[in-house]
Amino acid sequence: MSYTDILYAEADGIATITINRPDKMNAFRAQTCEELIDALNRAAWSKEIGVIVLGGAGERAFCTGGDQSAHSGKYDGRGTIGLPIEEVHSLIREAPKPVIARVQGYAIGGGNVLCTVCDFTIASEKAIFGQVGPRVGSVDPGFGTAYLARVVGEKKAREIWYLCRRYSAAEALAMGLVNAVVPHEELDAEIARWCAEILEKSPTAIAIAKRSFNADTDHIKGIGAMGMQSVALYYDTDEAQEGTNAFKEKRKPEFRKYVK
Repeated sequence: MSYTDILYAEADGIATITINRPDKMNAFRAQTCEELIDALNRAAWSKEIGVIVLGGAGERAFCTGGDQSAHSGKYDGRGTIGLPIEEVHSLIREAPKPVIARVQGYAIGGGNVLCTVCDFTIASEKAIFGQVGPRVGSVDPGFGTAYLARVVGEKKAREIWYLCRRYSAAEALAMGLVNAVVPHEELDAEIARWCAEILEKSPTAIAIAKRSFNADTDHIKGIGAMGMQSVALYYDTDEAQEGTNAFKEKRKPEFRKYVK
């Protein structure tokens, strides 16, 4: 596959996958997901690769979730909601090697979910985390919710989703969503240090450990599949479409008038 929405590079045992849509705050559309799926498969099963780094181009954002300009009742590709993001999540978990989220800016909505699903998240002190679904008529009803509760605790996960607040890198570290926070200019050096440590370890032992961790939470994939079917139906409602329309029109949504 030739890539238009991502960048892919391999060097010294490290595969770097970068969402390359800085003009869209690295929000993903269906094409982005297809390219991420291809790149993750490529890196996951290469014997030359021991660690994968997932990032976003530019300085402003790691990823801000689904591209609302490609969403009008449904996204612009295949899958239950027209966006095969569940496959991206599954591949991050199924890759038999660690995946590190490199977060230099906003990790919002689906970007926050990517941070949740990755094995490690290393953040610049400028990074900002949070959810946006209930603000725009959407939700991630699988790893983005149930697994997030495993990562940060259920009370905090409910706060993140119900209130859609923004959290600093320091706050994300305190809640356990992030592994390390460093000065912005030291981000790549810190990630290089983590990669070097990983590459010194037994890849088979790490693969077994990752599979063992995943075994405890793999049922969430089923929860997500059922939840995405509900989201597909929800996207057809006036309430959900009010969120999308309000976002595009840059106004505050009026959800409650559409509640049935």
